[in-house]
Amino acid sequence: MQLHGKASHVTIYIGEDNRHQGKPLYTALLELLRKEGAAGATVTRGLAGFGAHSRIRTANLVTLSADLPLRVEWVDQPEVVERLLPAVRALVEDGLITVETVDVVQYAAGRSANLLDLPVQAVMRSAVTSVATTAPVAEIVTLLLRRGYRSVPVVDDAGVLAGIISDGDLLRRAGLDARLGLQAGLTAEQVRRQFQKLQNQHQVAADIMTQPVVSIAADEPVRTAVSRMADRHLKRLPVVDAAGRLVGLVSRLDILRSAEYHHGGAEEAPALPRSGATLADLADPNAPAVGPLASAESVLAALEESRQLRVVVVDDERRPIGIISDGDLLRRSRAAEQPDFVARLRGIMTGQRAGARLRLDPTETAADLMTVPLITVRADAEPAAALRVMLQKQIKRLPVVDSDGRLVGLLGRASLLNWLLGSE
Repeated sequence: MQLHGKASHVTIYIGEDNRHQGKPLYTALLELLRKEGAAGATVTRGLAGFGAHSRIRTANLVTLSADLPLRVEWVDQPEVVERLLPAVRALVEDGLITVETVDVVQYAAGRSANLLDLPVQAVMRSAVTSVATTAPVAEIVTLLLRRGYRSVPVVDDAGVLAGIISDGDLLRRAGLDARLGLQAGLTAEQVRRQFQKLQNQHQVAADIMTQPVVSIAADEPVRTAVSRMADRHLKRLPVVDAAGRLVGLVSRLDILRSAEYHHGGAEEAPALPRSGATLADLADPNAPAVGPLASAESVLAALEESRQLRVVVVDDERRPIGIISDGDLLRRSRAAEQPDFVARLRGIMTGQRAGARLRLDPTETAADLMTVPLITVRADAEPAAALRVMLQKQIKRLPVVDSDGRLVGLLGRASLLNWLLGSE
């Protein structure tokens, strides 16, 4: 089970004498959470305390059977907490419940097993939001933006996987103006026009979803998931049970996070393959590069030719000094409010040239548009080190440089999946 990043920390304060249907309340809470697939919970006993009834509970040598205060702590994905909290509250008739956001830096059973041999269910996210085949597209986009997701599985009335909707589906089939990660960069008027268009089209999930969808069984090994993603150029796989019902979702990021953890210890039993591949082998050598004085039009043209959807800005010695993505253009370009500009960025994401004629400011250069400072990695570094940097800095594309700091290529998550398999 995958648990990383932002999570919800639930703390439940009850008394040792609190009961539910004849059993201790803390036992009933643990049984409920375990049955419903929660990530885990812990019960601790306090030395003294008082609650809503102002009864002082204390542990001492005279009253060993006192109604001592208990604290049940439960950390889980926000979606799981949202789903289970009503049932938890129904059990806790006398107590206090708090919820706060925390950062999970590690959640794992151990490093002894080979990651690629583990079942997919060990690294998947089990709390998966899905939509029905009849869900309106405008509502799906609203859901994805509210939850911060980039895709959503589609299921039928029996919970059987029917398809999946990703950024690409929304851009190509629903006419979304910009990928979900760039919606915050649109103006209020652009957002209004976009949602009006989505509502007027009266499309539902079944109209735009990708089908048949490539999936994987929960009991299949992680190796199979990695191979399937690499072969099909996929970022994520829905996970299903024997009946085809959706039970989870596993992404490239989920696997790479698990790989970084497994690689961090157990020297006597390395969990990752030793393929001999270097970062120079794994990086895309055809990464487009422009100089800092390149025009905005040159940057757009280079971005259109980039498989990595990034343009590296280099100096006269070909040393990287910045990087430009479609998001950088939308946030920083003075032409960003033009409808034709958004249409051209949409064409870059879908691989369909928009053919829009833009009124670009001739004085706007790559130096105005690039993200700095730039993080790079040496070509002679271990792939595991590059993986660690990408995860810690939340970078999707990492420029690789030689010993003189010159650009060698651009490293992406797909290349690291191939590294896990021990082959290109």
